[in-house]
Amino acid sequence: MKKIRSLILIGLTIVISAYTFTNSLNWNISEEYEVKFSGTDAEGIFKNLSGNITFDEKNIDSAHCNLVIEVKSINTGNGMKNKHALSDNWFSAEKYPTIEFKSNSFAKTKTGYSVFGKLKIRGIEKEITVPFTFVNSTFSSRFSINRMDYKVGTMKGMMKKVSNEIKLDITIPVNKK
Repeated sequence: MKKIRSLILIGLTIVISAYTFTNSLNWNISEEYEVKFSGTDAEGIFKNLSGNITFDEKNIDSAHCNLVIEVKSINTGNGMKNKHALSDNWFSAEKYPTIEFKSNSFAKTKTGYSVFGKLKIRGIEKEITVPFTFVNSTFSSRFSINRMDYKVGTMKGMMKKVSNEIKLDITIPVNKK
């Protein structure tokens, strides 16, 4: 009987320890998030961001995130530019309604963190590294992508005026689930 009790206690200890070790913090994305983009002759925001984020500074190996931006939520401050951005020449929003990011791994850096993952725009998926900080329950990141890697726009006519390098400035306040 003592052996059975001991085995049960050992089993419970292992299960509880494993749960504690792998239990990361799940976060809800606050409505105050900002997804801004800028480049020569192109700037604006995306208004609809959703997804899930699991992140614990003490257990970074179990962190992961999946983020989705609704392309039709683009706002450049100019109705004609918005319409043009949704067209087949740019984002092709009817065919590719979302921009998606899925993490593969996270790492601690000297200035904060990096998340490694796949960014998918217009059906084209590329591995990218996104630097970020996490302060006061807010994820903040500033990085650039080359729009031509994702075939966003062309280099014809007026589209040549838009820089290939697009800067992204992302702020995601979160609260615990």
